[in-house]
Amino acid sequence: MSDVLERLATLVREEGGLMATLLDHRDDPDSSAGPVVRSPALLAAEGPRTEGRREEYELLVEAIYEGYLLHYGYPRVVRPAEEDLRLLAGDRMYAIGLTLLVSLGDTAAVAELADTITLSALAQGAGEQELADAVWLAGARAVGWGSSAAHRRAKDLAFAGSPEAIEAMRTSAVGSTSAP
Repeated sequence: MSDVLERLATLVREEGGLMATLLDHRDDPDSSAGPVVRSPALLAAEGPRTEGRREEYELLVEAIYEGYLLHYGYPRVVRPAEEDLRLLAGDRMYAIGLTLLVSLGDTAAVAELADTITLSALAQGAGEQELADAVWLAGARAVGWGSSAAHRRAKDLAFAGSPEAIEAMRTSAVGSTSAP
């Protein structure tokens, strides 16, 4: 388990309650639980907007992403057996991450991650896994580097259900080599 996933598990364990009982306690989680997914948390934490608070941003984005995975994928930290508990645990992970973000006072990132949660849910509902993945990477980049006109356009296309949205999101996720 990566360092940030260990820190997330510790945070959940220290909070206690039902969530702590849902932690994956295996020393070596098996690969049959699902595909290995690169988290967008590191991408967000690497950006200039998170300078001086990289570990905090990596942890909070990881918590929110774990919430997303509890709803739509293969979570890595919290593994409830029942579907209803998966959804509740996912909501709680969203709340944990957003609470950490609000405590930093970064309202731009709050708005960005709210859009990311919404757009990825819409993509999942439409059966568009590749778009959901691209939304997460583009959203993480916007948290770390700031939004751009291209990113705002990509979000508009995704909200409109445009077939151009996936390529626009992929382009936004890569960003440019110039300043945002």
